Amino acid sequence: MSMRRWCGRVLALAGSVVVAIGSTAGIAAGTTSGHFTGRLGDGATWAADVPQSWNGTTILYSHGFGPLNAQNAPDDATKQALLGSGYALVGSSYSGPSWWALASAVRDQFGALSAVEQLTGPPRRTIAWGTSMGGLVSALEAEDAGGRLDGVLSTCGLVAGGLNLNNYQLDGEYALAHLLAPGQNIKLVRFASPDEANASAAALTKIATDAQSTPAGQARIALAAALMNEPTWFTGSEPPAPADYAGQEVQQQQALSRMVLGFVVSGRYQIELAAGGNTSFTAGVAYRALVNGSTHSRQVRALYRAAGLDLDADLTALTRDADIRPDPQAVRTLARTSMVTGRLRVPTLDIHTTADQLVPVEQEDWYGKQVYRAGGGTSLRQAYVDGTGHCAFQQAESIAALHALESRIETGRWGDVAEPGRLNEAAAGLGGAGRYVRFDPPRLTGGLGEPGR
Repeated sequence: MSMRRWCGRVLALAGSVVVAIGSTAGIAAGTTSGHFTGRLGDGATWAADVPQSWNGTTILYSHGFGPLNAQNAPDDATKQALLGSGYALVGSSYSGPSWWALASAVRDQFGALSAVEQLTGPPRRTIAWGTSMGGLVSALEAEDAGGRLDGVLSTCGLVAGGLNLNNYQLDGEYALAHLLAPGQNIKLVRFASPDEANASAAALTKIATDAQSTPAGQARIALAAALMNEPTWFTGSEPPAPADYAGQEVQQQQALSRMVLGFVVSGRYQIELAAGGNTSFTAGVAYRALVNGSTHSRQVRALYRAAGLDLDADLTALTRDADIRPDPQAVRTLARTSMVTGRLRVPTLDIHTTADQLVPVEQEDWYGKQVYRAGGGTSLRQAYVDGTGHCAFQQAESIAALHALESRIETGRWGDVAEPGRLNEAAAGLGGAGRYVRFDPPRLTGGLGEPGR
C-alpha cells in the first residue's frame, strides 16, 4: 500500500464513526461481510455492503443530484446484481451545503472508501462508478486518483461541468422568457430561495405549454430547445424521422414542459447556493452563432419559415437585449470545484444514451475534446446506447460497460472491448439486449469556448 493511500485512510477515519449492521463473519483474512454505515468528520454519511464471497473489487459509487443521502449503487436491482457477483459497494452522501455538493464530493467519496477499507482490508481493485452529477464526481476522481482507483465508469455523466451546464440552460430559458413572455419579467438567476426558483420554473413551464398552440410558439420553443441542447426524441420506441421537424419539436416541447424546466430551473438555486452566486451569463453572447453551430439549426430554420417568423430578428433581439452577467467569485468557485481538466490518471469509460434530456449527450463531445487536449485520449473510451431518457440504461448494458473497463484494467489495453458489438455481446450474455451503437455526439451548443460564447 502506498504511503499516500495509507495517510488518506488515517485522515478519513480520524473523524469518522463506523457502525456495522448484519453479518460480521470473516470472508478472508482481515475482511468482514455485511452492511456498514458511518459518518465522516465533515458530517457526510456513508454506506457499504460487502458480500460474503467478495471478489476483491470495491465499487466506489457516486450518486446524482438530489438529497444528500448515502447511496452505493444506481438502484436496488443493480445493487443486488453486483453483490451477487461478489463486488463490494461503498458510497457517501456528500456534505453540502447544497445538493450541488461538488466542493466536498471527491473528498467524501475517498473518505468513505478509506473507512470501509479498514473493515475489508485493501481491495484487489477499486473502480469508481458515477451517475449523472455523480458521473462528474467520478470524472474528477479520475484526475485525483492518487493510487486509490484503478478505473472510472461514468454513466450519463455531467462531464462538461457546472459552468457549461448553467450557461447553455440559461440561454434556452432566456429565449423562452424574452421571446414568448417579454412582459412577465421572469427571474432567471440569483434566486434568493427555493420558492423563488420554483416560481420561475412554473412560469417557464407554463410558457412552453401555452406556446405550443401556435406555429410561432412552436418555432420559438424549438429555438429555446436548440440552445439547451435538447434532443428531438423524448418518448416512443423510435425517434421522429430526420426531416420531421414538427414531430421533433413536439418531442422537445413535451420534454421541456413535463420534466426539464421544472427540474433545471429549480435546480439552479442549489448550484447558486454552492457557488455563492450566479455563474452564467447572456451579455455578450452571439445568439446567431450559437444557432448556426447547433445540430438543430435546420429544424429551427424550417419551423421559423413555416410560421412566417424572422429568425434573424429574434436572434438580433436576444443578442441586443441580453444583460445577465456572472458573479466573478461564484465563477471561480464553480471552476475550481465543478469543472474537469481532462488530465486522466486512470482508464475511464463513459456511457451515455443518444437522447438524454437532462444531461445532453453533447456533453461527451466537450469532455472528449478536453481529455484529448490534455493528452489523455488513450485512457478514455466513450460508448453510446441508442435510447431516450436520462440514465435510461438496461442493467445489462451498465454491467457490460463495467466488465469492459475491468478488461482494460487487467490487460492494459482497450482493444475492442468498448466497441458497440462487443458491449452488446456482453450485455446479451448478462440477459439483456444491448443497444450500443456507433455514434458521434454533436458539438455542445453554448459551451465555454464554443462559437458565440
